[in-house]
Amino acid sequence: MPSQILLTMADLETAVPLNAALEAAGFTTAMVSPMDDAKAAMRREQPDLLILTGAVHEAGAKQLIRLAREQEVYTLGLLEPTDSERDERGNRVGTTAALTKPAKTDEAVATARRLVDRRRLQQHTGISGQSPSIHEVLVKIEQMAPVSSTVLIQGESGTGKELVAKALHDLSPRRGKAFIAVNCAALPESLLESELFGHEKGAFTGAAERRLGRFELADGGTIFLDEIGEIPLSVQVKLLRVLESRTFFRVGGIQPIKVDVRVVAATNRSVKESVSLGEFREDLYYRLNVLTVYLPPLRERREDIPLLVRRFIREFSAMHDRPFRGITAEAMHRLVEAPWPGNVRQIRNLVESMVVLAPGTEIRASDIPGDILEGAPVVLPVLHHSAGRAGGASAGVGTAELEFILRGLMDLRLQVEELRRRLDDRGAKIQVIEVPESALTPIEVDQTGPMSPPDVIYRHGMTMADVERATIAAALKECQGNRRQAAAKLGIGERTLYRKIREFKLA
Repeated sequence: MPSQILLTMADLETAVPLNAALEAAGFTTAMVSPMDDAKAAMRREQPDLLILTGAVHEAGAKQLIRLAREQEVYTLGLLEPTDSERDERGNRVGTTAALTKPAKTDEAVATARRLVDRRRLQQHTGISGQSPSIHEVLVKIEQMAPVSSTVLIQGESGTGKELVAKALHDLSPRRGKAFIAVNCAALPESLLESELFGHEKGAFTGAAERRLGRFELADGGTIFLDEIGEIPLSVQVKLLRVLESRTFFRVGGIQPIKVDVRVVAATNRSVKESVSLGEFREDLYYRLNVLTVYLPPLRERREDIPLLVRRFIREFSAMHDRPFRGITAEAMHRLVEAPWPGNVRQIRNLVESMVVLAPGTEIRASDIPGDILEGAPVVLPVLHHSAGRAGGASAGVGTAELEFILRGLMDLRLQVEELRRRLDDRGAKIQVIEVPESALTPIEVDQTGPMSPPDVIYRHGMTMADVERATIAAALKECQGNRRQAAAKLGIGERTLYRKIREFKLA
């Protein structure tokens, strides 16, 4: 279907030859005047591009630009030599791109084609926004898609990293082959290697038959490794080999397998920081960091929030068969000012809930949950402990005492982490506060039983991290520094113990 371009007739001397050149280039065009006709044509034609041939600072043109933004239509402004991209109040014109007249016709046609292609790219990928940072992302996708180099996508949770990865695949010569996505954080260490590289029959208990890994399934196409920073060091070594030689071994296999796969990785954490902590291999980081894309959080592109809100309102009102008029100006203003820690995912989920639950046919300020407007944190308690013996001094922690502390600590950590995960999915802010010592119930220990009372029951001011550090230090001391034995005693993996030793700066 030919792309539709709408031109205003504010400057006929510019509009007429440009219209002819655009038609010769294969576009479908329409010239409209006055501005009222242009607004009606915008709603009727749903063009891919609006070209303002003049008078870009006038009220009618500004209203037209605003309407184009609401409909996610790109705009090209043709400025007079005496104009600037800002009006007398210093406000930007607001067009997607601008050229100064007399603009060369071929340059204007080339710019129009680039903008139309970029809008089609946005429609295809679902990456919404007209902010400069989003346009930079789209430009990088256009540049990176045709090649096979490894790409590292960085950005906070909920910013749309998988959309970028899918766009890189869909616009590449590999688009006819498989696109395989792997969430590395969702797979335990014991299964991740088998998932990525496959396994042979009998390679381990339960391996009843040969299984192909994700790399083999993606042969000729693209593999997307989400949350790459969560891959354990043992698997990182094998991933590095794949990136260097495009060969690997199945678990339990002896024959090398060669694949032609483009690797796109993503992370919501600083890989450089993980490298400095020893949690991520430096050589693997450099192999992944060939081409990079940074997806900005919503707080860095608030001008895109109205566009996202309107888009999701249209999407969910159609999905749930609710005739929505839209959103009030007050409600939109409050959403623009909200913190949005969950980014696009959070705003999408919120709009869906408001479309379903709002009593009227438009979203009002009263329909927005208070914690979204105020950015109120969800409070999680952390236990602080008081002395279990006079003086509060600890003479050391034995095996029984270690198990006593560890059981409660691990149970608490599991509960807190599960709550954090659920709250993070909602985009909630999390703040840790102290629970007063008076709110805690003392623990009574039967000193006549086989287990001697622990040296520390509660010590005021001791955080969960303090207890964890003391527990690990005691285990290492009891095992005379043997990390394997200490990890087994603590019931955690050696890799986790190594990370905790670095985190707590234990000798």
